[in-house]
Amino acid sequence: MADWELRAASRADLEEIVEIRAVAMRADLERLGRYDEHRVRQRLRDAYQPEHTSAIEVAGALVGCVALRPADDAYWLEHFLLVPELQGKGIGSAVLSSLLEHPDREGALTRLNVLQGSAARRLYERHGFVLESEDEVDVYMVRTPATRTPVNSARATRTP
Repeated sequence: MADWELRAASRADLEEIVEIRAVAMRADLERLGRYDEHRVRQRLRDAYQPEHTSAIEVAGALVGCVALRPADDAYWLEHFLLVPELQGKGIGSAVLSSLLEHPDREGALTRLNVLQGSAARRLYERHGFVLESEDEVDVYMVRTPATRTPVNSARATRTP
């Protein structure tokens, strides 16, 4: 696995992250008949909150992002993106383990949604997320806090 690092995201990262999203989500959105070159980018521009977002870097290069946004009853894991060439190499799993330490310490639920048929669902299931509901496009999942103390498997320079 490549050495990775989380850092606080900024407004300056937005357009690079928008392009990562367009590439990373294209295959799943096309499979669902929902790929729109403008919309895939604009949805992130409209929802981007750098104060809740961490940039994922490998060898100093921005390769993805993830947001952990607090809500009334849980944290929402959002915009978990990684460039396709680094998917399946353990980085996403390590980032997710590190990120989930925060809601676990608070005893808080974590929620997310993932596209129907996305390989990312298996990653989330391995980390304790279970089906909460679904529709023709999205699968909504929830994770109860881990009862064990997670082991930090990588360097994280930012705690959400």
